[in-house]
Amino acid sequence: MNDERRKIIISEYRQDASGEYHQVPLSPVNRWLTYAMLVPVLVVLVLIGIFFFAAFLALLAIAVVVVGLRFWWLHRKYQQTTQQFDEGGTRTHEKESSVNIEDAQIIEERESYQPHRPRQ
Repeated sequence: MNDERRKIIISEYRQDASGEYHQVPLSPVNRWLTYAMLVPVLVVLVLIGIFFFAAFLALLAIAVVVVGLRFWWLHRKYQQTTQQFDEGGTRTHEKESSVNIEDAQIIEERESYQPHRPRQ
């Protein structure tokens, strides 16, 4: 009998003497008090959600800008490199025409091989 008083009833249904379950009527005052307590909790949760979404969106925007700047920088360096080298592979100077040298001679340098002689 003492255990009956310590029970916590979670559901809104109770069993009567015949064994059938019936819904326990809630008073309108209890229902409105429940709503009055849940509204501020829901408002706080929505505000926290908006804050975290805005923070995530800001971090995403920063990441997009950083990646975009990196691609722009690489594209710029690539364009500068392609402008510095013409089709023949010779390096051109700023706004000067390239000079092709046609009468060049190939000079080979050879070092004479002298084996290491031990000292006597």
